[in-house]
Amino acid sequence: MYTLSANQYGKGEIHLVRIYRDAPRHEIRDLTVTTTLRGDFADAYTTGDQSKVLPTDTQKNTAFAFGKTHGDGAVEDYALALARHFVDSDPYASEATVEVLVDGWDRVVTDGGEHDHTWVRRGPERRVVRVDAAGTGDGQRLDVIGGVTDLVILKSTGSEFHGFHKDAYTTLGETDDRILATSIDAEWRFGADPADWDAAFDAARAALVGAFATWHSLALQQTLFQIGQAVLDAVPELVEVKLTAPNKHHFLYDFSRFTVEPPIPNDNEVFHADDRPYGLIEATVSRS
Repeated sequence: MYTLSANQYGKGEIHLVRIYRDAPRHEIRDLTVTTTLRGDFADAYTTGDQSKVLPTDTQKNTAFAFGKTHGDGAVEDYALALARHFVDSDPYASEATVEVLVDGWDRVVTDGGEHDHTWVRRGPERRVVRVDAAGTGDGQRLDVIGGVTDLVILKSTGSEFHGFHKDAYTTLGETDDRILATSIDAEWRFGADPADWDAAFDAARAALVGAFATWHSLALQQTLFQIGQAVLDAVPELVEVKLTAPNKHHFLYDFSRFTVEPPIPNDNEVFHADDRPYGLIEATVSRS
């Protein structure tokens, strides 16, 4: 005997671009939307009965339609509206998740200043919005997650790593001055809606990069804890910050092996950037 213990389905990576043409200076919004439904769908898996399944193509169409009808506010407002729609309108969906990745675009600068309708893609960093909706009516639960992914950041000093535990296989040397580089994925969970979603995002992101830059790091673990505290301090509506950070190692290149004269000095100036393997550091910081 076998049991279908869990299931969900949806439409992945719906790429939606909205151009706002209300004025001569156009605006752009570039979203990648993933929808997921959970509910009374077991028959689709166990017997092939699709009578309760809202096609993923319909979910895609709805995401595009809401890009027009609900796309004028913050990205969080769009995701909330879409998630509410699925659980309110689909009698078989008890829960819905809408995840949105936001790609940024910077205006092209010409001799006349910023161009009104030409942009250059920013990246790889992307803003993240996720809404989990469950139930309907007065008992409906809505959880909002914000954050960033692939925020690549590096500082050339202000980082140490020494005094660590060693065993027979340890070869890593200790250092009191190293490059600290990572690509941060951060998710922050809201306990209450802020007055302005975009301002809350800007404050959280500024706190994240500011803490990384200014905190003298004894380890990436310590840096993540400081970042989490700074983000929570910056946005009082947040209750939790989850951080994932691969340590992008930079090893001082050894010129002492060369026989050139005069010898080439390397005073923390030339490094080999090693993309893998990497230390993967994770932390969740919550309000007490």
